[in-house]
Amino acid sequence: QVQLVESGGGLVQAGGSLRLSCTASGLTFSAYTLGWFRQAPGMEREFVAAISGSGRRIDYGDSVKGRFTISRDNAKNTVYLQMSSLKPEDTAVYYCAADLGIGKRAIALSASEYNYWGQGTQVTVSS
Repeated sequence: QVQLVESGGGLVQAGGSLRLSCTASGLTFSAYTLGWFRQAPGMEREFVAAISGSGRRIDYGDSVKGRFTISRDNAKNTVYLQMSSLKPEDTAVYYCAADLGIGKRAIALSASEYNYWGQGTQVTVSS
């Protein structure tokens, strides 16, 4: 049974930083692209960042480029999202997701392409 468990969310002031973690079990971790998505109330789920299984390919959503950094540790089955210069508009539930990515040349940017999802962790940025 595949499980993705996020942690590290919380309340932070604007301009602050948080690091999210997502630990996976039940899958061959290094074979999967790992992505972070977020969803604010009343909004669609938004792509934040993703990293390929080897870590060589990375992509970011336009709204977080230059502020967020995704990384992974395949020995620990964990992917991280370092978030800096946080803004109130970053407030959302953040989800970790895994995509096997068979036959894909590019990182998947659409939530529908991801096979497995975590339960989400709340990030709230106060102004």
